[in-house]
Amino acid sequence: MKSFKEKVAVITGAGSGMGRYLAVLLAKDGADVCVCDVNEETLSETVAMLRKYNVSVSSHLLDVSDKESIEALPQKVIDQHGKVDLVFNNAGVTTGAHFKDMDENNWDWVMGINFDGVVNSTRAFIPHLINNSEAAIVNTSSIFGMVAVPGQTVYHATKFAVRGFTESLALEMKQTNPNLQIHCVHPGHIGTNIAATARMSDEDFTSTQPRSSIFNRNVPKTQQEMGELFREGGMHPSKAAQIILNGVKKNKSRIFIGLDAKLLDLSQRFFPKHYHKTWLFFIPLLTMFRDKKPLKSIK
Repeated sequence: MKSFKEKVAVITGAGSGMGRYLAVLLAKDGADVCVCDVNEETLSETVAMLRKYNVSVSSHLLDVSDKESIEALPQKVIDQHGKVDLVFNNAGVTTGAHFKDMDENNWDWVMGINFDGVVNSTRAFIPHLINNSEAAIVNTSSIFGMVAVPGQTVYHATKFAVRGFTESLALEMKQTNPNLQIHCVHPGHIGTNIAATARMSDEDFTSTQPRSSIFNRNVPKTQQEMGELFREGGMHPSKAAQIILNGVKKNKSRIFIGLDAKLLDLSQRFFPKHYHKTWLFFIPLLTMFRDKKPLKSIK
Protein backbone atom coordinates (compact mmCIF):
# COMPACT_ATOMS: atom_id res chain seq x y z
CA MET A 1 0.00 0.00 0.00
CA LYS A 2 1.75 3.12 -1.24
CA SER A 3 -0.53 5.79 0.20
CA PHE A 4 -3.29 6.26 2.77
CA LYS A 5 -4.83 9.20 0.93
CA GLU A 6 -8.59 8.77 0.40
CA LYS A 7 -8.54 5.46 2.25
CA VAL A 8 -11.01 4.72 5.07
CA ALA A 9 -9.47 3.36 8.26
CA VAL A 10 -11.12 1.84 11.33
CA ILE A 11 -9.11 1.96 14.57
CA THR A 12 -10.11 0.31 17.85
CA GLY A 13 -8.61 1.46 21.12
CA ALA A 14 -8.40 4.95 19.57
CA GLY A 15 -9.10 6.83 22.79
CA SER A 16 -5.43 6.93 23.74
CA GLY A 17 -1.98 5.54 23.02
CA MET A 18 -1.09 4.01 19.68
CA GLY A 19 -4.70 3.95 18.52
CA ARG A 20 -5.08 7.71 18.99
CA TYR A 21 -1.93 8.48 17.04
CA LEU A 22 -2.71 5.98 14.30
CA ALA A 23 -5.89 7.98 13.75
CA VAL A 24 -4.06 11.31 13.80
CA LEU A 25 -1.31 10.22 11.41
CA LEU A 26 -3.77 8.57 9.03
CA ALA A 27 -5.89 11.74 8.99
CA LYS A 28 -2.76 13.79 8.40
CA ASP A 29 -2.04 11.59 5.37
CA GLY A 30 -5.52 12.19 3.99
CA ALA A 31 -7.42 9.12 5.17
CA ASP A 32 -10.95 9.22 6.53
CA VAL A 33 -11.00 7.65 9.98
CA CYS A 34 -13.49 5.81 12.15
CA VAL A 35 -12.28 5.82 15.75
CA CYS A 36 -13.62 3.40 18.36
CA ASP A 37 -13.08 3.10 22.10
CA VAL A 38 -14.87 2.04 25.26
CA ASN A 39 -13.99 5.32 27.02
CA GLU A 40 -16.27 8.13 25.84
CA GLU A 41 -14.18 10.93 27.36
CA THR A 42 -10.85 9.94 25.82
CA LEU A 43 -12.52 9.08 22.52
CA SER A 44 -13.92 12.62 22.39
CA GLU A 45 -10.41 13.97 22.99
CA THR A 46 -9.15 12.00 20.00
CA VAL A 47 -11.98 13.33 17.82
CA ALA A 48 -11.06 16.87 18.87
CA MET A 49 -7.46 16.26 17.76
CA LEU A 50 -8.73 15.08 14.36
CA ARG A 51 -10.75 18.23 13.66
CA LYS A 52 -7.69 20.08 12.36
CA TYR A 53 -7.51 17.73 9.36
CA ASN A 54 -9.70 18.01 6.28
CA VAL A 55 -11.02 14.45 6.40
CA SER A 56 -14.24 12.72 7.36
CA VAL A 57 -14.26 11.45 10.96
CA SER A 58 -16.76 9.20 12.72
CA SER A 59 -16.60 7.81 16.25
CA HIS A 60 -18.21 4.87 17.98
CA LEU A 61 -18.39 4.03 21.67
CA LEU A 62 -17.47 0.36 21.38
CA ASP A 63 -16.62 -2.58 23.59
CA VAL A 64 -14.72 -4.88 21.23
CA SER A 65 -15.58 -7.89 23.38
CA ASP A 66 -19.26 -7.36 22.46
CA LYS A 67 -19.66 -9.58 19.39
CA GLU A 68 -22.96 -8.05 18.28
CA SER A 69 -21.51 -4.53 18.38
CA ILE A 70 -18.49 -5.64 16.35
CA GLU A 71 -20.70 -7.38 13.78
CA ALA A 72 -22.76 -4.20 13.34
CA LEU A 73 -19.72 -1.92 12.92
CA PRO A 74 -18.80 -2.54 9.24
CA GLN A 75 -22.21 -1.41 7.96
CA LYS A 76 -22.06 1.68 10.16
CA VAL A 77 -18.67 2.56 8.68
CA ILE A 78 -19.88 2.00 5.12
CA ASP A 79 -23.01 4.07 5.74
CA GLN A 80 -20.84 6.93 7.00
CA HIS A 81 -17.81 6.69 4.69
CA GLY A 82 -18.92 4.59 1.72
CA LYS A 83 -16.26 1.90 2.12
CA VAL A 84 -13.55 0.53 4.39
CA ASP A 85 -9.91 -0.09 3.44
CA LEU A 86 -7.92 -0.56 6.65
CA VAL A 87 -8.80 -2.13 9.99
CA PHE A 88 -6.50 -1.67 12.99
CA ASN A 89 -7.44 -4.11 15.75
CA ASN A 90 -5.50 -2.23 18.38
CA ALA A 91 -7.58 -2.31 21.60
CA GLY A 92 -5.88 -4.16 24.44
CA VAL A 93 -5.92 -4.61 28.22
CA THR A 94 -4.17 -6.67 30.85
CA THR A 95 -4.44 -7.87 34.42
CA GLY A 96 -1.68 -8.66 36.88
CA ALA A 97 -1.93 -11.91 38.82
CA HIS A 98 -0.44 -15.36 38.97
CA PHE A 99 -2.72 -17.84 37.23
CA LYS A 100 -3.56 -19.82 40.38
CA ASP A 101 -4.81 -16.63 42.04
CA MET A 102 -6.47 -14.96 39.07
CA ASP A 103 -10.14 -14.02 39.17
CA GLU A 104 -11.86 -15.89 36.34
CA ASN A 105 -13.80 -12.75 35.38
CA ASN A 106 -10.52 -10.92 34.83
CA TRP A 107 -9.26 -13.77 32.66
CA ASP A 108 -12.41 -13.60 30.54
CA TRP A 109 -12.19 -9.79 30.34
CA VAL A 110 -8.68 -9.87 28.86
CA MET A 111 -9.50 -12.78 26.54
CA GLY A 112 -12.64 -11.04 25.29
CA ILE A 113 -10.87 -7.82 24.36
CA ASN A 114 -7.40 -8.94 23.31
CA PHE A 115 -8.26 -12.07 21.34
CA ASP A 116 -12.00 -12.47 20.74
CA GLY A 117 -12.21 -8.81 19.75
CA VAL A 118 -9.50 -9.27 17.14
CA VAL A 119 -11.03 -12.44 15.73
CA ASN A 120 -14.59 -11.11 15.62
CA SER A 121 -13.53 -7.80 14.05
CA THR A 122 -11.46 -9.61 11.42
CA ARG A 123 -14.37 -11.90 10.62
CA ALA A 124 -16.79 -8.98 10.37
CA PHE A 125 -14.63 -6.82 8.11
CA ILE A 126 -13.05 -9.36 5.75
CA PRO A 127 -16.06 -9.56 3.39
CA HIS A 128 -15.80 -5.79 2.89
CA LEU A 129 -12.04 -5.85 2.24
CA ILE A 130 -11.26 -8.84 0.03
CA ASN A 131 -12.41 -7.25 -3.21
CA ASN A 132 -10.52 -3.97 -2.73
CA SER A 133 -7.52 -3.28 -4.91
CA GLU A 134 -5.65 -2.30 -1.72
CA ALA A 135 -6.66 -3.18 1.83
CA ALA A 136 -5.11 -4.18 5.12
CA ILE A 137 -5.90 -5.74 8.48
CA VAL A 138 -3.44 -4.80 11.22
CA ASN A 139 -3.64 -6.84 14.42
CA THR A 140 -1.75 -5.79 17.53
CA SER A 141 0.04 -8.61 19.33
CA SER A 142 3.03 -7.71 21.51
CA ILE A 143 6.62 -8.67 22.10
CA PHE A 144 4.86 -10.67 24.83
CA GLY A 145 3.52 -12.72 21.95
CA MET A 146 7.13 -13.88 21.51
CA VAL A 147 8.51 -14.13 25.06
CA ALA A 148 6.95 -14.72 28.46
CA VAL A 149 7.30 -13.42 32.01
CA PRO A 150 5.52 -14.46 35.23
CA GLY A 151 2.33 -12.76 36.32
CA GLN A 152 0.97 -12.24 32.79
CA THR A 153 -0.45 -15.64 31.80
CA VAL A 154 -3.66 -14.34 30.28
CA TYR A 155 -1.93 -11.48 28.44
CA HIS A 156 0.58 -13.92 26.97
CA ALA A 157 -2.19 -16.35 26.07
CA THR A 158 -3.98 -13.65 24.07
CA LYS A 159 -0.93 -12.16 22.41
CA PHE A 160 0.54 -15.52 21.38
CA ALA A 161 -2.93 -16.37 20.05
CA VAL A 162 -3.18 -13.12 18.06
CA ARG A 163 0.22 -13.84 16.56
CA GLY A 164 -0.71 -17.38 15.50
CA PHE A 165 -4.12 -16.34 14.18
CA THR A 166 -2.71 -13.42 12.20
CA GLU A 167 0.22 -15.29 10.68
CA SER A 168 -2.00 -18.16 9.54
CA LEU A 169 -4.51 -15.68 8.11
CA ALA A 170 -1.70 -13.93 6.24
CA LEU A 171 -0.70 -17.19 4.57
CA GLU A 172 -4.31 -17.86 3.60
CA MET A 173 -4.72 -14.40 2.06
CA LYS A 174 -1.52 -14.75 0.04
CA GLN A 175 -3.06 -17.81 -1.59
CA THR A 176 -6.56 -16.46 -2.16
CA ASN A 177 -6.65 -12.64 -1.88
CA PRO A 178 -3.13 -11.19 -2.23
CA ASN A 179 -4.44 -7.60 -2.36
CA LEU A 180 -5.51 -7.89 1.29
CA GLN A 181 -2.43 -7.26 3.43
CA ILE A 182 -2.29 -8.87 6.86
CA HIS A 183 0.04 -7.48 9.51
CA CYS A 184 0.96 -8.53 13.04
CA VAL A 185 2.34 -5.77 15.29
CA HIS A 186 4.76 -6.55 18.12
CA PRO A 187 5.35 -3.47 20.29
CA GLY A 188 7.98 -3.36 22.98
CA HIS A 189 7.63 -0.85 25.82
CA ILE A 190 5.33 1.89 24.50
CA GLY A 191 4.21 4.68 26.84
CA THR A 192 0.50 3.86 27.02
CA ASN A 193 -2.14 3.54 29.76
CA ILE A 194 -2.31 -0.27 29.67
CA ALA A 195 -0.53 -0.71 33.01
CA ALA A 196 -2.58 2.03 34.67
CA THR A 197 -5.87 0.41 33.59
CA ALA A 198 -4.84 -3.17 34.43
CA ARG A 199 -7.29 -5.01 36.65
CA MET A 200 -5.60 -6.23 39.81
CA SER A 201 -6.13 -6.25 43.55
CA ASP A 202 -3.58 -4.90 46.00
CA GLU A 203 -2.64 -8.50 46.78
CA ASP A 204 -2.17 -9.26 43.07
CA PHE A 205 0.00 -6.18 42.66
CA THR A 206 2.23 -7.12 45.57
CA SER A 207 2.60 -10.77 44.51
CA THR A 208 3.57 -9.95 40.93
CA GLN A 209 6.13 -7.22 41.66
CA PRO A 210 9.79 -8.28 41.77
CA ARG A 211 12.06 -6.92 44.48
CA SER A 212 14.15 -5.36 41.75
CA SER A 213 13.41 -4.77 38.10
CA ILE A 214 15.57 -4.99 34.98
CA PHE A 215 12.95 -2.97 33.09
CA ASN A 216 12.90 0.01 35.48
CA ARG A 217 15.46 1.15 38.00
CA ASN A 218 12.66 2.06 40.40
CA VAL A 219 10.28 -0.69 41.44
CA PRO A 220 6.79 0.87 41.87
CA LYS A 221 5.11 0.75 45.26
CA THR A 222 1.52 1.11 43.99
CA GLN A 223 -0.38 0.34 40.79
CA GLN A 224 -0.81 4.05 40.19
CA GLU A 225 2.95 4.54 40.38
CA MET A 226 3.44 1.52 38.12
CA GLY A 227 1.09 3.03 35.55
CA GLU A 228 2.92 6.36 35.63
CA LEU A 229 6.35 4.75 35.31
CA PHE A 230 5.17 2.59 32.42
CA ARG A 231 3.57 5.51 30.56
CA GLU A 232 6.48 7.90 31.09
CA GLY A 233 9.22 5.33 30.48
CA GLY A 234 8.18 3.99 27.10
CA MET A 235 8.50 5.08 23.50
CA HIS A 236 6.02 7.82 22.72
CA PRO A 237 2.96 6.22 21.07
CA SER A 238 3.10 8.65 18.14
CA LYS A 239 6.49 7.18 17.20
CA ALA A 240 5.05 3.67 17.53
CA ALA A 241 2.10 4.59 15.31
CA GLN A 242 4.46 5.93 12.65
CA ILE A 243 6.44 2.67 12.67
CA ILE A 244 3.22 0.70 12.22
CA LEU A 245 2.09 2.80 9.27
CA ASN A 246 5.53 2.57 7.64
CA GLY A 247 5.31 -1.21 8.05
CA VAL A 248 1.91 -1.27 6.35
CA LYS A 249 3.25 0.77 3.42
CA LYS A 250 6.17 -1.67 3.09
CA ASN A 251 3.84 -4.67 3.51
CA LYS A 252 5.80 -6.13 6.43
CA SER A 253 3.98 -9.14 7.83
CA ARG A 254 5.65 -8.68 11.25
CA ILE A 255 6.10 -5.15 12.55
CA PHE A 256 8.40 -4.89 15.58
CA ILE A 257 8.31 -1.59 17.47
CA GLY A 258 11.38 -0.53 19.40
CA LEU A 259 14.88 -1.84 19.85
CA ASP A 260 13.71 -3.70 22.97
CA ALA A 261 11.16 -5.66 20.93
CA LYS A 262 13.76 -6.60 18.33
CA LEU A 263 16.34 -7.70 20.91
CA LEU A 264 13.82 -9.69 22.96
CA ASP A 265 12.73 -11.45 19.80
CA LEU A 266 16.34 -12.28 18.95
CA SER A 267 16.97 -13.51 22.49
CA GLN A 268 14.30 -16.19 22.22
CA ARG A 269 15.45 -17.18 18.73
CA PHE A 270 19.06 -17.74 19.80
CA PHE A 271 18.39 -18.95 23.35
CA PRO A 272 14.90 -20.52 23.32
CA LYS A 273 15.28 -22.15 26.76
CA HIS A 274 17.31 -19.49 28.53
CA TYR A 275 16.41 -16.19 26.91
CA HIS A 276 15.54 -14.54 30.25
CA LYS A 277 19.17 -14.79 31.33
CA THR A 278 20.29 -12.66 28.37
CA TRP A 279 18.03 -9.76 29.37
CA LEU A 280 20.24 -8.80 32.29
CA PHE A 281 22.91 -7.72 29.80
CA PHE A 282 20.94 -5.44 27.50
CA ILE A 283 17.54 -4.44 28.92
CA PRO A 284 18.90 -1.83 31.43
CA LEU A 285 20.78 -0.10 28.60
CA LEU A 286 17.70 0.25 26.40
CA THR A 287 16.05 2.84 28.64
CA MET A 288 18.86 5.24 27.71
CA PHE A 289 17.99 5.02 23.99
CA ARG A 290 14.18 4.89 24.12
CA ASP A 291 12.59 7.76 22.20
CA LYS A 292 10.08 9.27 24.64
CA LYS A 293 9.41 12.48 22.67
CA PRO A 294 6.37 12.77 20.39
CA LEU A 295 6.68 13.21 16.66
CA LYS A 296 7.34 16.84 15.80
CA SER A 297 4.77 16.67 13.01
CA ILE A 298 1.83 16.10 15.39
CA LYS A 299 2.66 18.65 18.09
